Parts: sequence; structure tokens; C-alpha cells
Amino acid sequence: MPIAHTTSTSQAFIRLSMLIAGAGLAAAAWAAEPAPKDTTAANPLGGKAAAPAKAAAGQPRQITWEELVPKDWDPAKEFKGMDLSALDDGDPRANELLMKMQEVSNNAPTNPAMNGTEVRIPGFIVPLEEAKGEVTEFLLVPYFGACIHTPPPPANQILHVVPQKGAKFRAMDTVWVTGKLQTLRNDSMMGVSGYHVSATSVTKYTGGAK
Repeated sequence: MPIAHTTSTSQAFIRLSMLIAGAGLAAAAWAAEPAPKDTTAANPLGGKAAAPAKAAAGQPRQITWEELVPKDWDPAKEFKGMDLSALDDGDPRANELLMKMQEVSNNAPTNPAMNGTEVRIPGFIVPLEEAKGEVTEFLLVPYFGACIHTPPPPANQILHVVPQKGAKFRAMDTVWVTGKLQTLRNDSMMGVSGYHVSATSVTKYTGGAK
């Protein structure tokens, strides 16, 4: 998977290592519209985080991105103890480690407990297909710039979304996506997604819980 918009191996390496370590979610503060307060890794778009309680009958459950990651997954365990600052663009080990990190990211496991759940989740749009000025297929990512200005996040932090009807949004617009979540992988030119959502609605993000 190519690393988009990076000027050197070391830059891509640093960014990707941050993402694998979970630090990259703080980049939500760079949203096109000002990010809400209280932005955290568990709740990257800020505002009041959703409680993990069950939704009312017939209603989608509002979730956080953290719930999509298996609790026992530690993507950084293979890279602990490495001195990343000692590697430069001319070091063949840098390219080798970058490829290994990307492989770990692309193969990030999903949370099987989320399969088949009707959910509502906020995120940023990365368009894949458009028609007549509307987005008909896109990736949903948890922080601004992912897959476009920075390397893709782990696969368990990317949703492949196909809305029932086209949505009038642009790249990196902040939206709510509602629909059935499936643990289904998809490999696109913008990133590998671990989840699929058949979206019943895609609406502008307004912040906070319902």
C-alpha cells in the first residue's frame, strides 16, 4: 500500500509508527471545522462520549472508535525497544520496518462482537466513488487527514461505507454514519478497511451524543 503525500521514508516511518502506537488519533484537532472540546483517543471527535450501554429497541447504538479494536490487540509489541530515531532514509532497515509496520496495520484484527450491530459513529470522509456531485462510496476514518495527508490508520480503524443514496459531502468532511456494521475487509487504493457499513444515513456532524 503506497504511503500518500510523504516526502521521505523517515517522515512516513514516524507517522506510521505514531498511528500504530495509537498516538495519531489526536490529529482530530486539525478538522476542517473546529474539533469539539475533550478530543481523546477513545473519542477522537470530542464532545460527550457514547456510553457502551445497549441502544433502545430498534435504534442504532452510538459507538466510539475504541470499541472497534479488540482489547487484547497490541500492534506495537513487535517494535518495542527499537530506536526509531537512529534510522534514516538511507538505511535499508527503515524501509523494511516501514513495510512491516504497514503490514501490521493492514492486518489489524476487528472486534467480532461488533459484527451485525446497528451503529451510529462520527468520522471523516475519504471518497472512493462519486457521481453527479455526490459521494457514493467512501472510507470513514477517525481523524483528519488519514489516508490522504498521512498513512492510513490500522484496518480496524477504517470503515468502508456504501450509503443507500449518494451523500453531498467532500473529502475530510465530518459526518455521522448510521447503518449495519459488518466485519468485512476491503482493500482500496486509499487504505485497507476492516469493517463495512451499509449506511442508511450520512449526515453532517453536529457534535455530542444524540
